[in-house]
Amino acid sequence: MVTRRSVLGGAIAATGAGLLTAGGLTPLLGAGSAQATAADAAGAKPVTVPPPFTVRMPTLPVLSPISQLGGQDTYAVTIREVAREIIPGVQTKVLTYDGHFPGPVLRARSGRKVVIRHRNALTMPVSVHLHGGSVSPENDGGPMDTFGPGTSRTYSYPNQQPGAGLWFHDHAHHMESEHVFRGLSATYLLSDDNERSLPLPAGQYEVPIALRDARFDEAGQLVYVMDDVFGRTTILANGRPSPYFEVAARKYRFRLLNSSNMRFFQLRLSDGGQMVQIGTDGGLLERPFTTDTVGLSPAERADVVIDFSRYPVGTKIVLENTLGPGTPDQVGKVLRFDVVRTASDPSRVPDALRTLPAMATATVQRNIVLSMDEDGRQEPRGLMDGQVWDHQRIDQTIAHGTSEIWTVTNANKIVPHNFHMHLVQFRVLERNGAPVGPAEAGLKDTVRLFPGETVKLHATFDTYKGTYVYHCHLLDHSAMGMMANFRIR
Repeated sequence: MVTRRSVLGGAIAATGAGLLTAGGLTPLLGAGSAQATAADAAGAKPVTVPPPFTVRMPTLPVLSPISQLGGQDTYAVTIREVAREIIPGVQTKVLTYDGHFPGPVLRARSGRKVVIRHRNALTMPVSVHLHGGSVSPENDGGPMDTFGPGTSRTYSYPNQQPGAGLWFHDHAHHMESEHVFRGLSATYLLSDDNERSLPLPAGQYEVPIALRDARFDEAGQLVYVMDDVFGRTTILANGRPSPYFEVAARKYRFRLLNSSNMRFFQLRLSDGGQMVQIGTDGGLLERPFTTDTVGLSPAERADVVIDFSRYPVGTKIVLENTLGPGTPDQVGKVLRFDVVRTASDPSRVPDALRTLPAMATATVQRNIVLSMDEDGRQEPRGLMDGQVWDHQRIDQTIAHGTSEIWTVTNANKIVPHNFHMHLVQFRVLERNGAPVGPAEAGLKDTVRLFPGETVKLHATFDTYKGTYVYHCHLLDHSAMGMMANFRIR
């Protein structure tokens, strides 16, 4: 592992081309292996990814606090490298929170403080960022706010925000993309009184699913190359390749997270069946809506309910991905739901889920431009407003307590991006000059931007003062400099 990887020369010119065909997958155009593996040199029998739906999708383990005294939940987590089975029969080295791949689930409650003491047992510095969390600067896990090997860092999360499906991941600059690719991400489910009062599917029928892609060498080890758009063509659901998941003929609530570095997903059921989306990054929508497709750019979350009671026992329904790059056989089969039994179902999806806070009058407007070199150079730059990130430069200064409108544009012609702002949940007002659809009508902290797209966002900065970052959450891009600082004072 290194602190900085060279970008694949020439690959950037084709970056994301396969992501733009929402109606179908584009073929894998091909990218040679970045390095010869030990297995190649030794003539070992190559490891092959198993056929789809031959391994079971596990449910993610839930972290237990070491203390619940003093009105807070306290956790102790060790960040360490372990070997875990991803491909059956193969032990793959991964980076983990407490040995779990993918990362575990931490369940928190609005208004109740969570304290996590992370011990770094790696050989590299790390920084833990609670993505979507409203936290003070010293607890944000900024790109330069790292702690080294053999040391510990305690983060305090007050959880003074509505319930939402958050997550945490490494954010050490120049290393964040590789660390997350190798496993350093986990789910943080924050619930509130309103959500707990609703008759939504719960318990074993509420299932967090972390989706991502991966690339393996012939020994079954993860291969990381920065901006490896075309090589990561094994799709993992909760850490297993295209698994199956047994369900009862009733409603399930799926908490979906796209924990990929670069891959966009467009998800649908293979029979064209309906899903009910009830939430996004910042928690529940005001009203549910019925859809046959769910799109997720890297770091985005979706909260969906699928009613399997419409299927007889014995039915097998595939959750498909209709975006490339990669062939349908490689990236099109995400997981399969196997309806194996009947079950009673007292749950339902109410017509009204929550009331979103009113948007205050915006007093400032800003324009933000994301771009990347597309000329084929060996080490293209990621740029925010034409500049590579400098941790000492303040790019935007914001008055505490104000609301602002940010117009964010992807200036590239080929390369897709998305936009994530630390500290705040924002509202998406417009996409390309038109009102947004229901999937973007709630609170958000990450929003997709295909080439040439523009979104208009409304954000209120009324919690903490200090310096935070905003960046492209295609993490390989932010590691290449597509990031900037804002200071609230």
